[in-house]
Order: sequence, then structure tokens, then C-alpha cells
Amino acid sequence: MGEFEKSISFDGRDIRLNVGLFAPQAGGSVLLQSGDTAVLVMATRSTAREGIDFLPLTVDYEERLYAAGRIPGGFSRREGRPPERVILTSRLIDRPLRPLFPSWLRDDLQVVAYTLSMDEQVPPDVLAVTGASIATLVAQIPFNGPMAAVRVGLVGDDFIINPTYAEIETGDLDLVVAGSPHGVIMVEAGANQLPERDIIEAIEFGYEAVQDLIKQQLDLLTDLDLQIIQEAPPEVDKSLENFISDRATDEIKKILSQFDLDKTSRDEALDVIKERIATEISELPEQDPIQLAATTDSKALGNTFKGITKQLMRRQIVEDNVRVDGRKLDEVRPVSCQVGILPPRVHGSALFNRGLTQVLSACTLGTPGDAQSLHDDLQTDQEKRYLHHYNFPPFSVGETKPLRAPGRREIGHGALAERALLPVLPPQEKFPYVIRVVSEVLSSNGSTSMGSVCGSTLSLMDAGVPIAKPVSGAAMGLIKEGDEVRVLTDIQGIEDFLGDMDFKVAGTDTGITALQMDMKISGLSVDVIAQAINQAKGARLHILEKMLEVIDKPREDMSAYAPRLLTIKIEPDMIGLVIGPGGKTIKGITEETGATIDINDDGTVTIAALEEHKARKAKNIIQGMTRKLNEGDVYVGRVTRIIPIGAFVEFLPGKEGMIHISQLADYRVGKVEDEVAVGDEVIVKVREIDSKGRINLTRLGIHPDQAAAAREAAAINR
Repeated sequence: MGEFEKSISFDGRDIRLNVGLFAPQAGGSVLLQSGDTAVLVMATRSTAREGIDFLPLTVDYEERLYAAGRIPGGFSRREGRPPERVILTSRLIDRPLRPLFPSWLRDDLQVVAYTLSMDEQVPPDVLAVTGASIATLVAQIPFNGPMAAVRVGLVGDDFIINPTYAEIETGDLDLVVAGSPHGVIMVEAGANQLPERDIIEAIEFGYEAVQDLIKQQLDLLTDLDLQIIQEAPPEVDKSLENFISDRATDEIKKILSQFDLDKTSRDEALDVIKERIATEISELPEQDPIQLAATTDSKALGNTFKGITKQLMRRQIVEDNVRVDGRKLDEVRPVSCQVGILPPRVHGSALFNRGLTQVLSACTLGTPGDAQSLHDDLQTDQEKRYLHHYNFPPFSVGETKPLRAPGRREIGHGALAERALLPVLPPQEKFPYVIRVVSEVLSSNGSTSMGSVCGSTLSLMDAGVPIAKPVSGAAMGLIKEGDEVRVLTDIQGIEDFLGDMDFKVAGTDTGITALQMDMKISGLSVDVIAQAINQAKGARLHILEKMLEVIDKPREDMSAYAPRLLTIKIEPDMIGLVIGPGGKTIKGITEETGATIDINDDGTVTIAALEEHKARKAKNIIQGMTRKLNEGDVYVGRVTRIIPIGAFVEFLPGKEGMIHISQLADYRVGKVEDEVAVGDEVIVKVREIDSKGRINLTRLGIHPDQAAAAREAAAINR
């Protein structure tokens, strides 16, 4: 196929498409350009590998710093490990794309997206999602698309499509909606406590725009004289499935209806049935079709047994409205919470349990210097004051595996919990701490990300962080069989694994702060999504009530081991004075006081120390150094050194002046040592500040009231 260019108009903005110019050996490629943002997306299919029983799809999004006219930092001066936002964008592309490939497809698939240029008006992530669909269609890979994504913002009372970075920052909503001709596939959102009806309206608004992009893709295929590929699925021998179904269906049904079984007991009981079936198959003649089917593919027995179990569980929910643990469709598992569960050296801690899911969250308060600077990221000049990290060790599901660095799933779940709490965190002016929460998943049976939201809220309140409101979260599931739809509240592991949707909803009693919906089917109507969102509200409020029974507001006192922060403001032109040549002055203050000092470009100085008196001492030094002096001001000072013509006095921390011998007394003084000695406390008045900035002091003409006020001020500052 040769090069083809097309420009489409979308929501008052042109998107220019170029198909076939780049990456000629990729299966399909497309360059999407809107404004000065350009994203190149490639999709490639290769032959299936031996023994693969899943869809091996890899999605990689990468940013090159040349896209913003920048050179990477570090020794090598090249891009290294992808930043968190890049990993999240890879997930954003993957999640709506994956459900649209046929379930039987086993070929290796890879989608790669590069941001080649970026401006400040057009975020590249939703362009990359839509580009993944176009590249897949052009590559002629079997696909139930087209698929497209848009971002919805809320500025004032108006929804807008694909807002700029500035509009996202100042608005109350950042929502990404992805969909296919069959319905909505994915939702990802952060919101400022918006009510459910506004979120539902925004999703509907976004899906209408998605349908326009889908139509544009269909027109592109017509221009390219291409069809959407729908390959016939391979023929499947049903003999093994029928053999297992005949011998195991009644027993599996019985186990699924034993509501008192916990996860482990249920899995063990199902394993017993599967092992018995395996024994029966092994006793069949070697040339029996069932024996051949089971031995040719080592995973055939397990996958077939799992498929039968899935269908029976789904049928039980749809036909009987009964779940495997006996709960009603809208019922939450038992919830319990504890706070302050770790010693106070951990600034705040909480243990959150929902059913068999258990999350330990620990909150750490740090200084402004602990903020995360987002280096080597196309979005420059950004700093994170709130960090949420999520860990999912293998023992949490009863498995053994080597511990590795956080994967995409851990990063994604951590980012979701982080986003859920950002709207309720105090502003920096009110609470200058950098906050890190780590959620350790100790046991997992569904919805650990929402368990992290709840645990994080509790640990923040235990640490004394003055959050505006507590946040809770619940994960909703879905079973769809034909026209029959059942929405499940607080799904557990088996319902997530065997169901059609994982829809996480977090928020306060006022409204929603974060959403994340993933589908395993090719689309869902907005009406069903609305049902899930509204049903989640009852679950969130129920869980929130349980949390507030343990701690109903942030603690007034922080841990004794948390740093004490003091904030002052100095004139920006005084920053150099405080830092000193080569940082000598600020280092000296740190060594003298034991406090940590951070200075922003706007003159905000944050002083931190474990003991408040150390922070206050550093504050007094900096205030003294930067205080604007007026002639006639009176201070209490201490003599630091003596010379023949006078005495030097430190009258403010870090600030010295000289009393000339003629100003020591109202009579003639023969020697300076006759009046003062090093270490003496003296009352002094600023006599003059000369053209070189030198401060001349005097002991003469000080009114008793001025002296008393100076002593009182000195006592307070001590």
C-alpha cells in the first residue's frame, strides 16, 4: 500500500492522518497530527508461538524528548526507564484495544506508539489510543473495531472534548472514554468530587464524540479500499469439553452453591474434581480422541475445566441472582479497619480488610525537598507532592515467585489510588509536607486497588493530614449473557476473573474522585454503566461508614517522629543572601541548627526538623538575615568581638552591626573593654545603614519602653 493522507475535522480541530509513509515493514502504521502534536503508531502481527493459550499482545508507548526540543539528562544523555506517565499511557492504549481481538487469536501482536512532537495544547495519549485502532485495521489484523478514545473536561458548567493541559489542570474533570461501535469499552477519570449524574452525562457526551471518530475510521478504510478482517475461528473439538461436562457439571454446581466455602476451600474442592477427571482420561485408550486432546495440549484439560466452571458460575448469577459466596448482587463483603497499627516511627498506618482482601497502608510525611521531580518527561516543570505506591507480592494470592520491581499493573493501581485522593488533600500553603503512602497488599481476593484507597485514607487521617473529606472505593463487576445483564457490587477474585467488567469507583460522600473501567467484551451501553455507577454509591457509603467508626477525622497531633515544618516568606532578591556563595550560608545554618531548609523561587522558605525548637532557631536566623532594617529599630544583641574603635554586636540571627566607641555611653569611653566584653547582652538601636550596607549601632537615646519591647521580642524568639 502506498502513502495516503487524509484530514478529518473533529470537534472544531483538524486531525491529519498519514498512512503508509512511515515504517513500511510494520503491518500497519499511521501518523496522527493535531496542532504540533504528532503521534506515530505501528501495529504488527507475527506467527503464533508453540504452546500459547492466550493472546500475546504487547503495547508500548514511548516518548522521545526531542518531541519537546529537549536533550535527556543523565550520563548517557538518552532516554532510559520510562517515566510513570508513559507506562500509564501504555496501559491506556492496551485496555480498550485488547477486548476487541477475537478470543481465539494466538498470534503475537505488538502495538508501538511514539510521540514525535508535542505542543501544550494537544495531549498525545488519546491520539495514540485512536491511532492504535487505525494501525490495527490497516495491518489487517482480525479486530472487532474500529475503536477510538476522547478526553472530556469540565470547565465551569460545560463539558469540552479533548481539553488542553491548562484546561485539564483548572477543570473539575479529566475523563478518558474509549468505545467501539458496540458501546463503551474503557473509562478512566479523575474528578473533583463530582456527583454521579455529572459523571454519567460526561461519559455519554464522550461516547457521542467517539462514535464520530469511529465513522471517520470507517470512511478511511473505504478510501484505502480495505475491509475489517473477520477471520473464521479455528474448529474446536468438543469431545473433551463434553467429556468433562458430563462428569463434572453437577459437582461443580454443588461447590459453587456452597456459600460457606472460602476461596481456598473452593479452589481445593474444584481441584479435586479436576484431578479425578484427569485420572479418568489417563485410563482411556491411547488413541481415544479425548486422551489425544488432553495430551496433545498440556493446558487443554485445565482451560476446558476453567471454561465450564466459568459458564456455570455465570449461569448461577444470571438465573438465580446468587453469587458464589451467597451474597446479594449489591452486597458488600464484611469490612473491618484498624489505624495506628504500626509503631509511631511510621507517621500514620492503617489495616483495611474487605472479605479476604487485606491492605496495609503506611503514610510518611516529608519535607518539600522530598517532592518527586518529573525529569525526562515531556511535561516539564512538574513536581509531585503526593505519592502513592502499591505493592502486590506473590504471597498475597498464596503463590511463590521472585520479587521484582513494580510492573505495569502495580504502577497503574498505585496511580488510580493516588488520583482518588488528590482532590481532598490540603493545599501546599496550608500543609507544606510532601506525602507518601505505600499500600502493601497482604491478601488479595478482588479489588485491592480500592482497598488501597480506603487504607490510604485511614493512614492519612492517622498521620494527622487534614484531608477535606475521607475517600472510599468499591469495584463493580458485570455478567452479561445475551440480553441478560447483572451488575455485581464489590467483586471478589473469581467474579473478576470469570466476569465481563472490572469497574472501580472511588469518592467521598459528596461525589466521585476517580473511576477506572475495563471490559472483557466489545462494548457496553451507557445505561448499564450508569447502573454500575449508581449502585457503587451505596457500596462506597457503606464502606465509608465502617471506616469512620474507627477514625472520624484527621488526628490533631502528628507522630513525634514526623518532621516539624515552619514556613516563612522572604523577598526573592534575598534568596542569594540566605544561600550564600556556593551554598556556604545555608549549609552553615543547617549545621548549626540541625534543620533542613528548602527555598522556592518565589521566596517561600520551608524549614524542617524533628524537634520544633531546631526549626524555630533556623527560622529566626533566616528572618534575622532577611529582615528589612529601619533606622531607630531597637534590638537585644550579644557582643561577638571587640576592636579598638568599637564592638560588633549580633542583634539578629546572622546579622551584625558595630557600635562605635563614641556610641557606647553618654560619656567619653577610654577603652571599649571598660564598657563591654565578648558575650555581653546589650540593648542597641540602629543608628544608620551606610551606602555599603554596613550597620552602625548605638546604645544612646533608647527609651525604656523600647528596651522593654526589645527584651520581650527576644524572649519570644528564643
